[in-house]
Amino acid sequence: MSRKCVICDKKPVRGMTVSHSMRHTKRKFNPNLQKVSMILKGKKIKAYVCTKCMKAGKVVKA
Repeated sequence: MSRKCVICDKKPVRGMTVSHSMRHTKRKFNPNLQKVSMILKGKKIKAYVCTKCMKAGKVVKA
């Protein structure tokens, strides 16, 4: 599965985890993707969509 939203193209972002002692370690922030059956361009498909797009009403569920 590609970690990418079909609607807004949101994808993972890289950053650092900072501990209490200020040590930095690399990490990845993944978007909250959910598999949804929806109507896209007149066809019913199953795709991964981020929860922000679902809350904003950008997805028409099938």
